[in-house]
Amino acid sequence: MSFEEKLKKANEALDKLNSDELTLNESIKIYKTGLENIKKAREELEKAKLEVENIDE
Repeated sequence: MSFEEKLKKANEALDKLNSDELTLNESIKIYKTGLENIKKAREELEKAKLEVENIDE
């Protein structure tokens, strides 16, 4: 999954969590999935940052 897709999935999770139609268990599952996507996106962003810093050296 690309960086952009991870962010999109995280935003979709946030939209779902703002819905009043979810059960507690559904909310927890969506929250965990959203956090996983954010974590993976941050890791990918950090790798890209390091690559750019290495290019500038």
